[in-house]
Order: sequence, then structure tokens, then C-alpha cells
Amino acid sequence: MNKADPKKFRVKSFGCQMNVYDGERMNEMLVDQGMTRADEGEDADLVVLNTCHIREKAAEKVYSDIGRLRKKDGSTPMIAVAGCVAQAEGKEISRRAPTVDIVVGPQAYHRLPELIARAKTGRKALDTDMPANSKFDVLPVRQKQARPNAFLTVQEGCDKFCTYCVVPYTRGAEISRPWADLIDEAKALVDGGAKEITLLGQNVNAWRGADQSGKDRGLDGLIRALDRISGLERIRYTTSHPNDMTQELIEAHGDVAKLMPYLHLPVQSGSNAILKAMNRSHTTESYLKILQRVRHVRPDIAISGDFIVGFPGESDRDFEDTLEVVRQANYSQAYSFKYSPRPGTPAATMEDQIAPEIMNERLQRLQALLNEQQHAFNRQAVGRTTQALLERKGKLDGQLVGKTPWLQSVHIIAPDLAIGDMVDVDIESAGPNSLAGRLNERIAA
Repeated sequence: MNKADPKKFRVKSFGCQMNVYDGERMNEMLVDQGMTRADEGEDADLVVLNTCHIREKAAEKVYSDIGRLRKKDGSTPMIAVAGCVAQAEGKEISRRAPTVDIVVGPQAYHRLPELIARAKTGRKALDTDMPANSKFDVLPVRQKQARPNAFLTVQEGCDKFCTYCVVPYTRGAEISRPWADLIDEAKALVDGGAKEITLLGQNVNAWRGADQSGKDRGLDGLIRALDRISGLERIRYTTSHPNDMTQELIEAHGDVAKLMPYLHLPVQSGSNAILKAMNRSHTTESYLKILQRVRHVRPDIAISGDFIVGFPGESDRDFEDTLEVVRQANYSQAYSFKYSPRPGTPAATMEDQIAPEIMNERLQRLQALLNEQQHAFNRQAVGRTTQALLERKGKLDGQLVGKTPWLQSVHIIAPDLAIGDMVDVDIESAGPNSLAGRLNERIAA
């Protein structure tokens, strides 16, 4: 049965920042096709679920979301499932959820207009190819941003094949976008109002490309080029792999004022035996040496990380080694998760899977230590004056929330200021997850 031509759409993105970027590009592409975004609470003719496969039971949550998609009149909109779950599940999505009209992987979403045209004829549309031509070549020019911070994907895919991870299978091999394309997109973002750009990649520090003179450059060279863009005030990047943390990139943290003093560098475990089982090509010793080198050039840098608790075979000793690495690294913040098997990954069939109750207990202990470190890091800011980029409204009248250079959220009452303002803030108090302060009136005057 033919479907109505969709006029209003909604893109709902889950998971990582790269998914947020992909969601933004889908929004821009659909607007470029003449559609309009549905307002909050308004029915959409097309709903795109831009999925993530990292979290536990990600696929089941997608099916739950599909089941809740109904218009106010009880009819079902055109439904597209995009992202990593779409790539991993493929035809299974259409079989389990007949209301889904389109299934499209993260490397093929630039073909959404063609898939929508097919779905309008009543045929199911599936595209989980990883085409040789880059999707970035056919996406529309970046539109004006609604917020002062923007994401820019510079690298996609992964060649590391960690035994717990689906990314190499859902995002494909590592590719780096061309230098000129990235410089042009960054300038468009700044022209559209962005003051801060976060460079994204599955292994963002694996980016390599030839500059305008043909010279081979790493991520440090790209950062130094972005530093010269007038109007761009802050640069960040995530997520990095320890094996791609070059000395040149480390030195950029000491040389480039616009590169914020924040580094997200996942270690995943503090046990060398578990790291080997994960196929992580670093050791705890090499990881801690990287942190030491970074802190040598930028002593005030905030370090963030990722941890997986309860990986198959993790002993009590292995877990204690993880706690010891946390103590030595002294994180400003970190993300920690219980291991959950991903179908098709080597770790899913490993022996010595850890009992859920053991994983729960270990995760609570790890998070208690990480939370303690984060709160201590935040308390160090009290009494200081720091710069904040105001990003959104707070819950109180006249309240705005911004980010410090160290990626801490800071709340201020400033009814005369606006989102996008860069202001100096006197930090008055610190909680586990955010700071509170007031506008520094002496500097503002």
C-alpha cells in the first residue's frame, strides 16, 4: 500500500556523540529535501530512530521504541531505523517489526531520500551497505547551528578489533576525511555560530591526511590548522585510543591555546591480562606513561576514561588492579559499565563469564572511587575565576548553564546574558556533577 509523502519529520538519536552528529546531518538532509522538523509534541509523518549498539540490550530497546510510535489518530508514521543497530540487525528488524519501512546503516544514511521514495510505494527499503564513495561527499552544506558548540566527524570506523566491540562490524574500517573538507566544514560551522568544535571519531586520534601542500599530517596538524580559524574559540576531540596518542598530539596540548585542557583516553581495564584478552594493544604501564607525558606539557589537564567491569575471566586481583590504575590516573570524570556480550564478537563466546551479582558489586566500588575523584576535581575549582561558554538555559529563572575549559558544567544566574556568550565566572561551590558561580563583575565591567 502506498504511503503519504512525509512533510514533517523527527530524528531521535541515541548513544555516542558521533550518532548526534549523524542525526544532525540527517536533519539537514531532510530539510534540504523540503521537509520540516516536527515541533515538540507534534505528530511527525516520518520518524528516524538513529540507534546505538554500545549499550546493553540496545536492539530490544529499539523494538520497544518502535512499538510506541503512534500518531494521535492511532496511525503509524513512516518509520526508519538507522545507525548501528540497523547495521547489525538488518532484515531482522523488518521481520520483527513489520511497521518499520526503512532500515539504513550508519554508512548509507546519505541515501535516505531514495529509501523514503521507495517506502512511499509501499515497499520495504533496506540499505546496510558500506559504499566506497563517502557519504560526506553528498551531504548538504552545514546549516546554521542552534547552539554554540558543534560536532565535526573527522574519522570513522575502527581497525582495532577489541574483542568486546561491534564497531568494526557496524561502522567498518578506519577512514579519515580529507583535510580540505574538514577545514571547509569547520569554517561553515563557525560562520553558522559555533564557537567550540569537538572533533569526533571512533579513534579520532588515528586521523591522518594530506594538507593543502600535500604534506602528511596527523590530528595535531589538523588541530593547529583549525586554531587559525577566526571566530573559533575552543577545540576538543574524542574518543582517543592510547596507541594513537602521538608525541606531536601531546605537544599540541601545550602549544595550542584553543585546544581545551581535557583528554578522554579510555583504558578499559587496569589488568594487563584482561587488556590482552580484550585485544587492547596497550598496557597499564604504557597508558600511565602517556598520562604522565600529557600532564608534563599541560599540568592542569582533566583526564577522562572508560572502564568495562566484569569482562570474561576478570578475577578479584584483576579488578583490584583496575582500582589501582584509577588511583594513579586520578580522573576528573570517567564512564564505567558492566560487560555485556555483543553477538558476533569474540568475547561473547569466551569462557568464565562473570556472574551479574559480582559485576554489580565491582561496578559500585569502581563508581564510588570515580565519583570521589570527580567531586575532588570539582572542589579544586572553588574560589577560582574561570571562563565558561554558555550553552543552555537552566531550571531556575535567569539561570544559564555553561562549560568550563575542563568540561565541567557551571550554573550562573545571569538574566542579561545569552546562550553563546563567553564569560568569566567566579566559582562559589562544587557538587559531584557540576559547579555553581556568579558572573565576575569586575572583569565583565
